[in-house]
Amino acid sequence: MAYTLQTGQKAPDFNLQATDGNHYSLHSFDAYKNLVIFFTCNHCPYVLGSDEVTRSTALKFRDKGVAFVAINSNSPNTYREDDYEHMKKRMEQYDFPWVYLHDRSQEIAYQYGALRTPHFYVFDENRNLVYTGRGVDNPRDTSKMTMNNLDRVLNELIQGKEVSIRITNPIGCTIKWEGKDSHWMPAEARDLV
Repeated sequence: MAYTLQTGQKAPDFNLQATDGNHYSLHSFDAYKNLVIFFTCNHCPYVLGSDEVTRSTALKFRDKGVAFVAINSNSPNTYREDDYEHMKKRMEQYDFPWVYLHDRSQEIAYQYGALRTPHFYVFDENRNLVYTGRGVDNPRDTSKMTMNNLDRVLNELIQGKEVSIRITNPIGCTIKWEGKDSHWMPAEARDLV
């Protein structure tokens, strides 16, 4: 069995605390036709480099029935700035147009098979996965990007078209697993393509 959630599979449920202090589950977003869940953090240069493009994409599709949900699963024992308090400060500072959830146990990152930060998962109205992978092809320096995969997939999805790209390799830092070297990945984790 593949480590990372495969296209066609259902979104695993969760119950996680957000930076606003509330807890959210998959059903908290039932009002939205489509859902983007992405694994992110506070320190990764690939996240920091692409957050504003992700913001633009989220704002572009917000009124078209697409919700964005960010999840930080990184161990704060690897990078202190990835702890919950820093998550709250980051949201206060940047006011991102998504809910920012804390996966303290790292269970949700493992259920989704998150490989890197950022790593995007796009789900249709039935919460079946239609795309997994990168947001853009140069997240560290978006001035050099040539492809916004996330924007393309969402355009196709809301227009009722077949999603033309279903899997790409996420580009970014590895998830920082508790008690492991900062570059460690589970043995069963592999590149997606």
